[in-house]
Amino acid sequence: MPRNEPPPGDAAPPDPERAAALLRHRRSVERFRPERPPPALIEAAVECARWAPNHHLTQPWRFYDLGPETAAAVVALNADLVAARKGEAAAEAKRRRWGAVPGWLVVTQRRSDDPLREREDYAACCCAIQNLMLFLAAHDVGTKWTTGDVTREPRFYEIAGIDAGAEDVTGLVWYGYPAHRPRSRRLPVSEILRTLP
Repeated sequence: MPRNEPPPGDAAPPDPERAAALLRHRRSVERFRPERPPPALIEAAVECARWAPNHHLTQPWRFYDLGPETAAAVVALNADLVAARKGEAAAEAKRRRWGAVPGWLVVTQRRSDDPLREREDYAACCCAIQNLMLFLAAHDVGTKWTTGDVTREPRFYEIAGIDAGAEDVTGLVWYGYPAHRPRSRRLPVSEILRTLP
């Protein structure tokens, strides 16, 4: 089946237990091994991301896979921002940490003059990012979705070649093979679910 064709409507759903295990397996990864996952895998992840729910099929997402030169410019910009707020020592620590990230993907949403559509499209882009991260987790590729100050900086848009008048950054997603898998906890279902009569 060509990759751009929808899956057949009668396709069997995935095994529920395996799907649940994948959802629990995905964690935000901050430390990566140096090798970068292959471009074909990232393209396949974006292919899955685009199947996220989106109101009125607006398909508001756009994806920018940053190469080494562009990523290095983002690292330098972020270090400059940190230096202005916290000093050179903090900036150098941030530069080392961010410079070790092998893969960088920026996800944007197309802007709209309609506030309700903007809200719906933001939610859709968040769903697309989750799809992307789950697909990569299934291939043992770790991710971290960040929305730090650098993603709101006009120079970031220039570096990434994003038209700030037409698109807004939803997130910067780091990706790579994990050097460490963090553990995390969640509140029990009994504390977050209310069943109404």
